[in-house]
Amino acid sequence: MSQNPPETPENDVHAAEAKWQAYWSEHGTFLAGGAEDTRPRKYVLAMFPYPSGDLHMGHAENYLYSDIVARFWRHRGYNVLHPIGWDSFGLPAENAAIQRGTDPREWTYANIAQQRESLKRYGVSFDWSRVLHTSDDDYYRWNQWLFLQLHERGLAYRKESPVNWCPNDQTVLANEQVVDGRCERCGAVVVKKKLTQWYFRITDYADRLLDDLNQLEGFWPHKVLQMQRNWIGRSVGADIDFEIEGRAEKVTVFSTRPDTLHGATFMVVAPDSDLAAELAAGASPEVRTAFQDYLEQVRAQTDIERQATDRPKTGVFLDRFAINPVNGERLPIWAADYVLADYGHGAVMAVPAHDQRDLDFAIRFDLPVRVVVDTSASVTGAIPVIDVDDDGVPIDPAPADDPKTTGVALAGDGRLVNSGALDGLSKRHAIARVVESLEAAGSGRAAKQYRLRDWLISRQRFWGTPIPMVHTEDGRVVPVPAEQLPVRLPAAEGLDLKPKGTSPLGAATEWVTTTDPETGAAALRDPDTMDTFVDSSWYFLRFLSPGNADVAFDGRDADRWAPVDAYIGGVEHAILHLLYARFITKVLFDLGKVDFTEPFSSLINQGMVILDGAKMSKSKGNLVLFSDELASHGADALRVALAFAGPVEDDKDWKDVSTTGAQKFLARALRIAGEVSSPTDVLWADGDVALRRVTHRLLADAPTLVEQTKFNVVVARLMELVNAIRKTIDTGAGADDPAVREAAEVTAMVLDLFAPHTAEEMWEALGYQPSVGLVTWRAADPTLLVEEKVTAVVQIDGKVRATLEVSAKIDGPSLERLARDDERVARALGDREITRAIVRAPKVVSFSTK
Repeated sequence: MSQNPPETPENDVHAAEAKWQAYWSEHGTFLAGGAEDTRPRKYVLAMFPYPSGDLHMGHAENYLYSDIVARFWRHRGYNVLHPIGWDSFGLPAENAAIQRGTDPREWTYANIAQQRESLKRYGVSFDWSRVLHTSDDDYYRWNQWLFLQLHERGLAYRKESPVNWCPNDQTVLANEQVVDGRCERCGAVVVKKKLTQWYFRITDYADRLLDDLNQLEGFWPHKVLQMQRNWIGRSVGADIDFEIEGRAEKVTVFSTRPDTLHGATFMVVAPDSDLAAELAAGASPEVRTAFQDYLEQVRAQTDIERQATDRPKTGVFLDRFAINPVNGERLPIWAADYVLADYGHGAVMAVPAHDQRDLDFAIRFDLPVRVVVDTSASVTGAIPVIDVDDDGVPIDPAPADDPKTTGVALAGDGRLVNSGALDGLSKRHAIARVVESLEAAGSGRAAKQYRLRDWLISRQRFWGTPIPMVHTEDGRVVPVPAEQLPVRLPAAEGLDLKPKGTSPLGAATEWVTTTDPETGAAALRDPDTMDTFVDSSWYFLRFLSPGNADVAFDGRDADRWAPVDAYIGGVEHAILHLLYARFITKVLFDLGKVDFTEPFSSLINQGMVILDGAKMSKSKGNLVLFSDELASHGADALRVALAFAGPVEDDKDWKDVSTTGAQKFLARALRIAGEVSSPTDVLWADGDVALRRVTHRLLADAPTLVEQTKFNVVVARLMELVNAIRKTIDTGAGADDPAVREAAEVTAMVLDLFAPHTAEEMWEALGYQPSVGLVTWRAADPTLLVEEKVTAVVQIDGKVRATLEVSAKIDGPSLERLARDDERVARALGDREITRAIVRAPKVVSFSTK
């Protein structure tokens, strides 16, 4: 095994890339150290790619940022784990296979090979010994193990319910996969369909998922934390039990405003709920017919359409009545589309005076409106009387012909009125009193509701993890024994993979036919596959023990490495992937498999790479191909250009990214390394002091800048250092100045974060053995960080009129005197009088004049 790589042909960037990539591979330069490695550890992870064709510029940005972080921590003396894998199950592969008449495996693994080659050409310092593919059976076996763990604890269950159905992909979608009423993947309008599906009970963890976000404040972007909080959507209120005339069982309604119970004048149920069907079934034939017609109309609408506030309200009276538990009033029950079956309990008490949707409905169908909160009242002072008409009757907001009415619900807080013993109480006190009385009467209780719904994981497609459950002849649904895992996918040959509403696996007769693990009788496998978000919910743990055939991950490995220290990826995964990963981590914590409750200690979101202000896509014809850019400019120029293009979180327009400028900068840096003529053991302290100050300021500032993800600033500072070296060589002591060698070596070390092939070339030219990627970060000399002279700016009425070279220790009065005495300042002042002087020693003097 050779110690040194071969010589590089001059100016051949691709030869340099091949040379150093071969060296890193041969020497295992970036492999994470094992249990015997005593260095402190860092786990750096970029969100893994889906193998849909070759990589794109978004991938180029994502993996650049993770590589910068990983390389930085190696320089800081850490044992770094930086793995890569492929999220390789899912619809794109299956749809591509359908179009081509091939097995999804062929398309998937061919794309993985292509992407793997591109990532290696890009010079990313991955630990290539830990690669995983979620479509490998030695990975999805552990998806099935995880399912069984959840099932055993009641967290995986099966039920019939209305689900989001994509008519194009012919599969169900989780709520999170529906965006503005459309399928997140294909854009088709999503409809509701009643099916029996598998769910994970994520709502059992809703409070923990919400409250534990506080642990991530300052470590995750605030926007992501807020998006998760909004999605979980915790509401605090009460469950209120209403009796229904002619029905033995009460109906429970959740309300965040139980204090307004006296203002309830009707009840609304979701037309597509079981309750509505039951109530309609007990009504007259006319009502049943009207309800069925209305239900068909509602089923043709999306949830987004039903929730739109600007739509005219529609509904059907079910000719049934509920009894208000606080005053015994009969409340007519209506089916109306603005209530959703999966919100709360699928029914709401309507308080039209204080809820705009209820008010609009009441106006449309001429239902009573009763004001029970005086929103003009101060909750801390005296109680003013609510507006009344000439007869002293409180004015309600319903717009009849009376000009005093408004048509706007009174949605604010205030004091209770028209509410019996609650009159005069504030909202907070009234809620407490109502809940107390409901609990005493056995007709209600304090409760919480969430926007979050249980995670629907069934998919009616082939290319995914088979659900490890068996359906027996006598109707039981039982788990596959753990020792029989994995339940492998059959070959796609002979199966019709076209979407048809049922899983193609159901037609794989030999595969689907099995035996009851309890009795040995004939049975059928569950034909559905799992949502691919299951695959990515725990993959960061499989990277810790990728070859372990006995466990999903070794607990000792988890203790050493997890949780992830820096997780890098797009904000588009703020809800789906991150929420599911947080949920599974908490489940594994409860199972005693890990000792942490949050999977990703720090989150870095990058912006998109766009073109001419628009997102790149094949359909728009504005796609910049990653492989083309690598071939045209080389990996290092591409990396430097992207890093320099702007802040990590900002979108970058490709037309503004200068790969040509990056090439020129790298050529200058490499040329300097070749010119250095002083020996490796030269005393740096004997070199040019001005250059050494620039060098050591970079050494001191770069760590903080990297940790703040200000990568573009570090590149700018590197460019400044290279310019300073050039100036010293050309106008100072020349290439043999010790400070030139020191600066060139620091340039190579810091440049390794951004342009590793060029950095290695520089390091070799400077007379050192590879790899510069493992060089310990040099400490800055504090004596060189003290500025003896600084440039002070003198402004007059906001305009710079002079600069002064002054002592870095100058005080304010002395700096002001120097500024006033400067002839350039005097000339600029002319006859004007200085009315105000602001001095920020040693950098700024600002004069205002009249």
